[in-house]
Amino acid sequence: MRSKHDWRNLDLYALIPRVVVLFLALLVTGPPAQAAENESADEAEPAFLEAMEFRNIGPFRGGRVTAVAGVPGDSQTYFMGSTGGGVWKTRDAGTTWKNISDESFEVGSIGAVAVTPSDPNVIYVGTGSACPRGNVSPGNGVYRSTDAGKTWQHIGLDEAGQVARIRVHPKDPDLVYAAALGHIFGPNEQRGVFKSSNGGSTWEKVLFVNDRAGAVDLAMDPSNPRILFAAIWEAERKPWTLESGGDSSGLFRSMDGGDSWEELTEGLPEGIKGRIGVSVSAADTNRVWALVEADEGGLFRSDDGGDNFKLINPDRNFRQRAWYYTHVFADPQNSQTVYVLNTGIWKSIDGGKSFTYIRAPHGDHHDLWINPDDPMNLINGNDGGANVSFNGGESWSTQGNQPTAEMYRVAVDNQFPYRVYGCQQDNSCVSLPSRTAASGIARHDWYVIGGCESGHVAVD
Repeated sequence: MRSKHDWRNLDLYALIPRVVVLFLALLVTGPPAQAAENESADEAEPAFLEAMEFRNIGPFRGGRVTAVAGVPGDSQTYFMGSTGGGVWKTRDAGTTWKNISDESFEVGSIGAVAVTPSDPNVIYVGTGSACPRGNVSPGNGVYRSTDAGKTWQHIGLDEAGQVARIRVHPKDPDLVYAAALGHIFGPNEQRGVFKSSNGGSTWEKVLFVNDRAGAVDLAMDPSNPRILFAAIWEAERKPWTLESGGDSSGLFRSMDGGDSWEELTEGLPEGIKGRIGVSVSAADTNRVWALVEADEGGLFRSDDGGDNFKLINPDRNFRQRAWYYTHVFADPQNSQTVYVLNTGIWKSIDGGKSFTYIRAPHGDHHDLWINPDDPMNLINGNDGGANVSFNGGESWSTQGNQPTAEMYRVAVDNQFPYRVYGCQQDNSCVSLPSRTAASGIARHDWYVIGGCESGHVAVD
């Protein structure tokens, strides 16, 4: 008799499906030993990744900054809020900067920084930049420090999206107002002006127009903090464009600390308005400046506390790309002096009738802090970082010590050590080494490989 294992007893056609299945299984998992090895590697991967640490390889040139602040009485200490790198502090007027938010903040995009006038140890930071380019990152509310930035506490407004401005009562560090633009990509309820009387433990929404319009600027009367001016902006960014302006945009005033508001219209443009910047002169608090995006827009001035406005200067240099700029700042000691920020810095000393251009290390300007004790002392935030000046803008501190560059895309090559390639927002594309034989990566180790911020890099 033949053995039961004799091949002549087998149905070969019945075996074909089994052989195919086994072959496919081997392609996917490998031999049994390899499959077990892969499974073991998968189990070990989280521990492997946890052991990895990031190193900062540069480039050490500043990135976009939309919030700056100084400390009255201390000409050496300043803060900047970058749109991707968090909050930084200098104690030597910009010679060196130190990050003070990475260990506490859950986001890197900053929209507002405010140092309390009565106690410089108390600092408020609003997250989410309100100059909404296509690469805008949302914030997660407001943070507060009571030890000059050493430690931070998250104090709410989680859904405020982009916080444009924070103002603190000059004598009460717990009385604070926040201008929230809201979600830039769609409607939401947590937008407008918010007030806290207990240092941010609780917030009250004191000015709300609708779920598509938020507060983009906020000014406080330096001599009477119960008088507030708020700019409401109806705006929505889409993947391909930004819609700026609508029936809900306007300038509002409160005379009772935010309890009630009235819209100011006398002398301001009729019809659709877009983004508005507002500032009150500390030298003459009846003088209110409004920079308005509109068909008949421009720089407007009121000399009666906002009751009536008059168009002072329609120059379109101040209104280009209005959704990205529209910033105005009154000099604290001279009512005739006012600054307008756009692609450049513009200064008027004749009440806004004419302006001169102030050169700075970089273009695209978003914020300005003027020392109330010395108006020649400035800190400016722009697309290249933050700069300090002690001579009214004739010279500035460097931006080459701020590793806050926003990189749109990165690529690597196959050299050893490998190099990293990327393009920086509002700057050039660069090639950086992953490491060097020296103690660090210096400026001479990296080079520009092309221009334009958002380019792709492909390496042969």
